[in-house]
Amino acid sequence: MKIFIIAGEPSGDLHAARLSSALKQLSPEIELLGMGGEEMRSAGVSLLLDITSLAVIGFTEVIKNLLSLHKAFRILNRELDRQKPDAVVLVDYPGFNLRFAREVKKRNIPLFYYISPQIWAWGESRIKSIKKLVDKMIVTFKFEEEIYKNAGVPVVFVGHPLLDNKILNREKKNNSSFTIALLPGSRIGEIKKILPIMLKTASLIHSSERDLHFLISKSANIKEGSIEQIIKKSGFSLPLSLQENQRCLQEADLVLVCSGTATLEVALYQKPMLIIYKTSFFTALLAKFLLKIPYIGLINIIAGREIAPEFVQNKAKPEIIAKKALELIRDKQKREEKKKEIREVIPRLGEKGASRRAAQVILSSLS
Repeated sequence: MKIFIIAGEPSGDLHAARLSSALKQLSPEIELLGMGGEEMRSAGVSLLLDITSLAVIGFTEVIKNLLSLHKAFRILNRELDRQKPDAVVLVDYPGFNLRFAREVKKRNIPLFYYISPQIWAWGESRIKSIKKLVDKMIVTFKFEEEIYKNAGVPVVFVGHPLLDNKILNREKKNNSSFTIALLPGSRIGEIKKILPIMLKTASLIHSSERDLHFLISKSANIKEGSIEQIIKKSGFSLPLSLQENQRCLQEADLVLVCSGTATLEVALYQKPMLIIYKTSFFTALLAKFLLKIPYIGLINIIAGREIAPEFVQNKAKPEIIAKKALELIRDKQKREEKKKEIREVIPRLGEKGASRRAAQVILSSLS
């Protein structure tokens, strides 16, 4: 059996890799090909395309990368005809994947979609396309299952794959000072916009509270030296250490985090967080008219209320963020209340084993 798996950004690469590993465990003879990154390659997927240049965010950023995206589209179309896969699995990345889904449908190849487009954020108009094109949605949030069922789309809820992350001891090792972790994102475009805001915020916080320790999480897919270059350009002069994500979350007392899946990673460590997000003016303008939900942080969306304060676009000002951060730094009871609210949300993510369940859904549908 031969399956194409298509992912277009770092988080999708990770989820697709775990799905690929599960597919190979359940069906050792399976052949996996597709578009992805190092995680998928390590999981045994033969990459037809590497996503390094394709991990773009926002409307403006997509326009800048249209040539690369168009080239990837043509290559995958050609490979569909050459390889003739038994099925295709799309992983997130809807701007590209929903277009590619039309090509898959033309060839009558069974099509699965793992990690749903955020139909709940951008309105449900995409559901009509999904209903026509996708044979089965494999979703990671319970409320997504309800939306698709109501629309008559075949759907299975498998839980969220982040629950399979190895969680280090949540108790920090270094108790000598209050630690703030900065998680500016996994794509260089968003990091360039968000990290300078976080660094300025850190400087303002430090001017009021001296006994602080700062950490920055560095995504493995970010080019060596990129983070350091942004730090140097910002003029940030306080002691700072770059750590891998889990170590940052283990040691943190408070986290400044980019919106998205990262907020769920912070939640699994039960750490209070402030969500910061800024994108291009054009992207923000379109989002203002298109977004159908009051929050951008997944932890808040799942909770249905603001557990983690959000600072987006014009509100993403260091002075405003620092003020809120200082409130939490100086009030341990508030931090404990935030932890309690986070703990109450975690069960809504389902149970461990999402990748294996997703693989079982795909294989049983094809048998």
